Amino acid sequence: MVTYKINLAAINDVKDFVNMVMKYDFDVDLVSGRYAIDAKSIMGIFSLDLSKPIELKAHTDEPGDFAKEIEKYIVK
Repeated sequence: MVTYKINLAAINDVKDFVNMVMKYDFDVDLVSGRYAIDAKSIMGIFSLDLSKPIELKAHTDEPGDFAKEIEKYIVK
């Protein structure tokens, strides 16, 4: 499993992010406080507090292309 901190600041960011994540077979979760939701669920993402960075957990040992694709959302 790999973990990143991401920021989804706008509605279009959420839509584009979900479309990217849907392409991958492994599970991806978003964690905000005590809530964990499926990153492939647009409604689930909108239930989180998007005003601060969210923890992303990708259930894979080889993030490769996935990490490159979500790079613009990763908080550095």
